[in-house]
Amino acid sequence: MLGSIPTMIFFILLVILYGVLVRRPLERTLAERRARTTGAVEQARGAISAAEAETQVYENKLRAARADVVAAREHLLQQWHAERDKAIGQVRDEVQDHVRTERKKIEDSVVVARRQIESSTEMLSDQILRAVLPKGVEIPEVRQ
Repeated sequence: MLGSIPTMIFFILLVILYGVLVRRPLERTLAERRARTTGAVEQARGAISAAEAETQVYENKLRAARADVVAAREHLLQQWHAERDKAIGQVRDEVQDHVRTERKKIEDSVVVARRQIESSTEMLSDQILRAVLPKGVEIPEVRQ
């Protein structure tokens, strides 16, 4: 048993030296590494969160810009439709005025034509009667 005392002292000394020289620096290094890794992961998560927030801001701006473009397009379409409707209305009014004028001209020419026909009716009937009647018969006698 006495021979085992130096071995036990040597073993205890070896355990103490192992703890001081190997285990503590190794634990410190691992803790530092873990802290750096955890810090880097946390930093990466923070960067991802910031990037997502910035992406959301850009998406909101893009959505707003698209809405503005659509609204501007709708406004332009409404404006163009209003201008087209106004132009069509003006043309329609002009055409209706023109139709009224031409209709009046036609009615006037019909009246003139009737007057001419009525005035020439007697003359034509006299010519027809002269052509049809024998030469000795007078037209005023036939009319009575």
